[in-house]
Amino acid sequence: MHDVWTISETLNGKLKQISFELLARGRKLADDLGVALCSIVIGDGISDEEAQTLAHYGADVVYLANDSGLASFECTRYANVLLSLIETHKPEVILAGATSSGRTLMPYVGIKAHAGLTADCTELAIDEKTKNLLQTRPAIGGNIMATIITPNHRPQMATVRPRSTKILEPDYGRKAVIQYVKYPDKVSVSTISVTGIRPFEGQQSSIDEAEIIVSGGKGLKKKDNVGLIEELAAVLGGEVGATRDAVDRGWISYPHQVGLSGKTVSPKLYLAVGISGAIQHLAGIKTSECIVAINNDEQAHILGLADFAIIGDLFDVVPELTRQLEKRNNA
Repeated sequence: MHDVWTISETLNGKLKQISFELLARGRKLADDLGVALCSIVIGDGISDEEAQTLAHYGADVVYLANDSGLASFECTRYANVLLSLIETHKPEVILAGATSSGRTLMPYVGIKAHAGLTADCTELAIDEKTKNLLQTRPAIGGNIMATIITPNHRPQMATVRPRSTKILEPDYGRKAVIQYVKYPDKVSVSTISVTGIRPFEGQQSSIDEAEIIVSGGKGLKKKDNVGLIEELAAVLGGEVGATRDAVDRGWISYPHQVGLSGKTVSPKLYLAVGISGAIQHLAGIKTSECIVAINNDEQAHILGLADFAIIGDLFDVVPELTRQLEKRNNA
């Protein structure tokens, strides 16, 4: 049995949060298989000290590929490094984030390596009898959860939704073996050149990074009422989220959508306003630290997940809550 790998992501020489989330997933899989957990780091300017932080969160081995040609993500170059490592070490499982780079890199690598790939997984486990990776993801528009296996090809590959996993408690005494990757000659061969990178404009920040989110559902009744949750989010210093229903009705734009068909979030505080609690939405918020639901339906599904519930008319509750918070802030 060969090892379990995770694909770390970096920005300006620093590891991204998804790198540690993947280790939490990979650690359990590696332990169940009785193999090592390895993390692949591809980029430039990544120090040994930065790479060793992966050990604190579960990695046994770090394959470190540092090169100026890898400073910016470019699929062909990154894939050539990863394919060379796969050919040499033959991993059993590879996990990557369902991020823009992960969703670009892994299908390309899967085709080249003749391996299976399941995208946007929410659950992963090892089958006790076959030792196959059980890869669970939403299917048929998110209406069912399908479990997929790749019995005949290796490596078994999956992408995992960001913020769907809590990172492990760090063990600062752990050390990983760092393997410095020797690049194949073909790594520099690419038909693409990166001329620059600039941040996306038109949104204050990404909701998947927010510590406080106030989300609205179809209980808001119409677009004009979205202002209620915008005002509450502003007074809390948070971001505005929404259900798929609210987005489909054109009340708010897609970047605010929370759930399996939108963003998976894990804020410290999630306020669900007028949200009934469809399974797709609940799956996107279940790792939130504290969920508060405001709903006039005592039987709403959201209440089964919420830590606190305010049963009442949101058109009375939300304005009053906003007023009380403003009064507190100004005191």
